Amino acid sequence: MSRRARLRAVASYDGQVPVIGQARGFVGAFLDRAAVRGVQVAPVPRGDALLVASELVTNAVRHAPGPCTLALALHGDLLEIAVSDTSRLPPQPQPYEPRRIGQHGLEIVVALCTGVAVEPTERGKTVRARILVL
Repeated sequence: MSRRARLRAVASYDGQVPVIGQARGFVGAFLDRAAVRGVQVAPVPRGDALLVASELVTNAVRHAPGPCTLALALHGDLLEIAVSDTSRLPPQPQPYEPRRIGQHGLEIVVALCTGVAVEPTERGKTVRARILVL
């Protein structure tokens, strides 16, 4: 994003399953800090942001070996949630199948966000999702 962020935060995780809950807590604490700075996020967008972050971190834990990083940046009314991992393979959306159990994470992220992009990095990839929080 070209605009300067009002607030930023980054957390690194070892890539193990318990980090998914830690990531949700990290996003919640970030949004609490935003509230102290006068950015009030309503309950529904807050829940959506927590869900998007946990889905992206879950994908990193399930599909990429090693550590992952969660970066948050608040740009006006948009929260950018970026998860970097060690896999070079982009996430693959699954075809619509209402009877399928699981593998709906990317569908959820795309449905809740104003934009989702995958960028290759030197060590893997970063998935960036932007969500309206105001």
